[in-house]
Amino acid sequence: MDKALFELGINKRKETLGAEYVEKNLAKADEFNRPFQEAMTEWCWGFGWGDETIEPKTRSMMNLSMIAALGKMEEWELHLKGAINNGVSVEEIRAIIHAIAIYCGVPQGVECFRIARAVLTEKGLL
Repeated sequence: MDKALFELGINKRKETLGAEYVEKNLAKADEFNRPFQEAMTEWCWGFGWGDETIEPKTRSMMNLSMIAALGKMEEWELHLKGAINNGVSVEEIRAIIHAIAIYCGVPQGVECFRIARAVLTEKGLL
């Protein structure tokens, strides 16, 4: 493991998803899934999110589209919260979901709007 890349990854992960969420996930890691948590933190968050060529807001917008295309809605909700933390506006979220509906199908857009409404309401943005 590249300790510097892991530390960068932890910091990027906490900035986007929140320290409480990240620390809770890492605390739940056990012998079975800890290597995955460490590798994902180093690779996705250290190597990927640590590359500042694409700023966090744009990266969050890209992730919402890609994760929706994969249909991984629990992850989409998590990354929606991260996107809000990274400065993605309600109007931008709406436009992203419109693109998702066009390219991934209307049912996927409906699901994204359902999740977005709950998250945005919870955060007092709707």
